[in-house]
Amino acid sequence: PQTWDAANRSVVVVEPTWPGFARPGFGAPPGVAPAGTGVVYPIGQMATAPGSYILTAAHVVVKAERIEVTDSSGVRLEARLHGLDLARDIAVLHVEASLEPVVLAEVQALVGMHVCALVNAFGLGTSFTCGVVSAVQLQNVGFNEIEDFIQTDAAVNPGASGGALVLADGTFVGMLDGIFTKEADIDAGVNFAVSLDLIKESLAAMQAAGIRF
Repeated sequence: PQTWDAANRSVVVVEPTWPGFARPGFGAPPGVAPAGTGVVYPIGQMATAPGSYILTAAHVVVKAERIEVTDSSGVRLEARLHGLDLARDIAVLHVEASLEPVVLAEVQALVGMHVCALVNAFGLGTSFTCGVVSAVQLQNVGFNEIEDFIQTDAAVNPGASGGALVLADGTFVGMLDGIFTKEADIDAGVNFAVSLDLIKESLAAMQAAGIRF
């Protein structure tokens, strides 16, 4: 319960409106959740505009014609795509509201550490699963052009993309991004989160490319 209490207010449901559909949460391809998850990120001194910045997986929103997010209290907000890093599968959204940012971990994730995932599994709203870190610094897994993954056995299912992987104290170590399975898009106990180090690298690259936060 303490882990949930520390992190859940920083996790949002992300609902893109797919081409050909009039409202969010409809139109995803077969076998794909029509929504994803987002994490309110502490931009801090980089911030140049009021409101909040939200991390999510690029593949959740890259084709969206409109994006809405629902915060932990159930309030729906219009979101704008602010930055996109397809190579690392990271997107940054901006909303006008002030939301509670996640606390970033000050330690590296290590194999065997207890971790929990806060995700919008199957579009049912934010839920909570826990497990351990199974591996770290994984590259060449095959999801993205640039990878630095934390592997976990915490249960992750469609709709979890963009969700938060946190340590027992609720601090953020990675963004859920992929499920490794051969036959179906369901939990197989081999799930991957983009590491916090790679997220920071991505944000720095966006800034270098002229994207202002």
